[in-house]
Amino acid sequence: MWIVRVALSRPYTFLVMAAVLLIMGPLTIVNTPTDIFPNIGIPVISMIWNYAGLPAREMANRITANFERVLPVVVNGVDHVDSTNLNGVAVSKIFFHPDANVPLAMSQAAAGANYYMRNFPPGTTPPLLLTYNASSVPVVQLALSSKTLTEQALYDTANIYVRSQLSSVAGASLPYPYGGKQRQVQVDLNAQALQSYGLSAQDVQNAIISQNLIIPSGTEKIGEYEYVVLLNGSGS
Repeated sequence: MWIVRVALSRPYTFLVMAAVLLIMGPLTIVNTPTDIFPNIGIPVISMIWNYAGLPAREMANRITANFERVLPVVVNGVDHVDSTNLNGVAVSKIFFHPDANVPLAMSQAAAGANYYMRNFPPGTTPPLLLTYNASSVPVVQLALSSKTLTEQALYDTANIYVRSQLSSVAGASLPYPYGGKQRQVQVDLNAQALQSYGLSAQDVQNAIISQNLIIPSGTEKIGEYEYVVLLNGSGS
């Protein structure tokens, strides 16, 4: 073969090439970056909806299904949408084409959600938006339990303290905690008594919301001292 004849005629050249391969091979292997989760290049945005006490079927029918119909209209580059509905929580994963502008899509999704929230059940809060790609998977799942704390206290601990401490981790995306119980006020209504006064449950809700006021306060200087004045509607 011709390569054998060239190697026999130029032995020093092939010896130098073999030495270079012997030296550069291990260096290349050591310096080659590796990733167990390669970048597939399909951008994804997750929209996490929260509505305490709403069943999974109602989350699907009243929130995610309605928003999925208008999502391709207000957001550019949408490929398809997958939604998972649970009790009080719904996660909508929006998959985009590889050449989509993700920052623009996030702003369009946030603006569309804020606009169409008027068609959602009263009290619906704006969704939490997280961006990643199709190769990103959750690598850490943290569960909290306690024999002394209530479910409300565990939820507050996970939401206020644990999420704030993990927020400094580079590249971490932290959704709201799932499970537990959020603090809420429950009012038992007498339907017959309300009907006799010509009132509905919505009227009671509006009355409670209108009385939940945050009143700003100030200070009062008396003599050499200046006191902080708190009103009845102010927090203690």
